[in-house]
Amino acid sequence: MKTFFSRLSTKTRVIVASSLIGITAFSGLAFRDDFFEISKNLDIFATLFREVNLYYVDEVKPGDLMKTGIDAMLESLDPYTNFIPEEDIEDARFMTTGQYGGIGALIRMKDDYIVVAEPYENAPAAKAGLMAGDVILEVEGKSTKGKTTGDVVKILKGQPNTPVKLLVRRPGEEKPIEMQLMREEIKVKNVPYFGMVNDKIGMIKLTGFTEDAGREVRDALTKLKENPALEGVILDLRGNPGGLLREAINIVNIFVEKGLDIVSTKGKVKEWDKTYKSLNAPVDLSIPVAVLINRGSASASEIVSGSLQDFDRAVIIGQRSFGKGLVQTSRPLSYNTQIKITTSKYYIPSGRCIQAKDYSNRNEDGSVGTVPDSLIREFKTKNGRKVYDGGGVNPDVGIEPREYAPISRALVNESIIFDFATEFRRKNPQIASAKDFKITPAIFEEFVQFASAKDIKYETESEELLVKLKEVSEKEKYFSSFEKEYNQLRDKMMHDKKADIEKSKEEISELLADEIVMRYHFQRGQIENSFQYDPEIKRALEVLNNKGFYGDVLSGKYVEEIKKKGK
Repeated sequence: MKTFFSRLSTKTRVIVASSLIGITAFSGLAFRDDFFEISKNLDIFATLFREVNLYYVDEVKPGDLMKTGIDAMLESLDPYTNFIPEEDIEDARFMTTGQYGGIGALIRMKDDYIVVAEPYENAPAAKAGLMAGDVILEVEGKSTKGKTTGDVVKILKGQPNTPVKLLVRRPGEEKPIEMQLMREEIKVKNVPYFGMVNDKIGMIKLTGFTEDAGREVRDALTKLKENPALEGVILDLRGNPGGLLREAINIVNIFVEKGLDIVSTKGKVKEWDKTYKSLNAPVDLSIPVAVLINRGSASASEIVSGSLQDFDRAVIIGQRSFGKGLVQTSRPLSYNTQIKITTSKYYIPSGRCIQAKDYSNRNEDGSVGTVPDSLIREFKTKNGRKVYDGGGVNPDVGIEPREYAPISRALVNESIIFDFATEFRRKNPQIASAKDFKITPAIFEEFVQFASAKDIKYETESEELLVKLKEVSEKEKYFSSFEKEYNQLRDKMMHDKKADIEKSKEEISELLADEIVMRYHFQRGQIENSFQYDPEIKRALEVLNNKGFYGDVLSGKYVEEIKKKGK
């Protein structure tokens, strides 16, 4: 140890010594058998870092080099253990609070500039008249050309009640528009929508689990219950990546009795193991609930959906959830930095952990496998229904995920639908209400003409296979023997843009309506408009309107009938 410290600067000695003292001081993390291994590798790392900085052929930035090393080290553990440098602390805080100072708009890259994708309702951007499709040419007199969204976001964010000047090019306008916006404290709502889907069924859309998510859901359900005709509630967790554990527990508590065990966390530091109970009086214990989940529902979303399933308090509808059963804790580091570190796994009321990937046992090539079927265990819900660990929350009523046609994906990815909506908004000051708006034949024909003039690049699955056939046959020296026939087949298969758009008219119309409605009625309008065509919302309505079927699912009879039929 004397040799190790003699090689370091005074400042570095203090840092390393503090680190080693910290390791031995906390009994919960006192790995005394590993002390020599830790100190040896710190010595190796310090000397390696010194040699690289002194002798590498090109100039090295020590901070960037260290960040790269830290990120690579943590990436070998799992995707959720991350180092947070000082400059990113505010972004990390936003993930917890949902609050920041700014103009309140989503932005995206388009060509060489930044484009407004969606202004938030009642935020400074919308108040100032900034519209989706507007190209931000300058911020505070500085060009945005070639800048990333991250670069521009850093300039747009700032202390509330401070001004920010923009130069904007609006499609259809000859001259750029100068705007001065006053930043405000922006609070991104966890519940962007709640309301009645029809006369009897209400819906709550939950998109995050930042602070106050539980209160927002509680207030939404309380408001819905003021309608005496309310007979069921849809809780939409699709695409919700999760967030704060305590907010997930608060949301489960809204639908279940006080004093129940909701989540247990277990990790290496036994002093940190904890069981979280429902602490408040519920809002409702009996109203039928359908929870919508998909592959994008993760972490806290899985605590809510899995717990309500374990308590037989809701019917879960959709696709299997993501499968993240790991809990992260933020720990302070020196120089105002932090580490978000995986400290435990969580277990929902039945006792199951729904973590899908086993990061502790990687394959030889470094990839991460899922929990093998042989290790998946069976658990029981409150009513005795069978549920399983090891791979997300399985829905009680499954729905196949929608697969969009190649032309539909291309129209979205290449901003054709986005640009058409921008043009449509410029020509049409008003549209029908969000719930009533539809893509008429005239609007769709207008879009077909608009899209036909664009260079849309896409390949059908058949064309991809044909290209693969050519590559393999050329490699195996067979292609020349059927080149003529290949070219004839390729010519027959060449897609016709107009024909492909017509074939996928229904799903393209839905994508168009979604983008157009947002321009007039914001995110709330998008959700309301989706009631007309969303297959999972329609299935939830069927389940909630059929009380016998709803009861059969929660009692386990529905599963037994499926097994009898061999499905």
